[in-house]
Amino acid sequence: MLRRIALTAAASAAALCAAPAAAHADMGPLHLSTPLTEPSPDRLTVTVTDSGGAGDGTYELECHPTGGTHRDAAKACAKLDEGTWGRDTFAPVPADSVCTMQYGGPATAHITGTWNGRPVDAKFDRSNGCETGRWDRLVPVLPEVTA
Repeated sequence: MLRRIALTAAASAAALCAAPAAAHADMGPLHLSTPLTEPSPDRLTVTVTDSGGAGDGTYELECHPTGGTHRDAAKACAKLDEGTWGRDTFAPVPADSVCTMQYGGPATAHITGTWNGRPVDAKFDRSNGCETGRWDRLVPVLPEVTA
């Protein structure tokens, strides 16, 4: 009797496993309800003032694929790609940072847009050593400034 129950259970399980495959065998190729789209490129607007040179102005920077009105979009995109892994490229200087009071000049920059699928709204200046270092880490996205 116990053997009969075990055989019946095994046969039932086999039939249940085969039924879904047999039911869908003639459905043909899989059709997706929404088309696959390419991810949108990373787009940034960079506005620079008071840099003391030709770097002042507003530039569009597109990466993946590279484009826009930035003077050196390929190098700027490569620089941003370097900083993408492991930290926020556009993060402000932490409030508790101890910075030198070394003034780097009146240059300011504002970067807005989308990078790596995330919104960007970052402001840059050269008011102290930490801010100047943050700016310099983003050259050539931001223009090189000599004070």
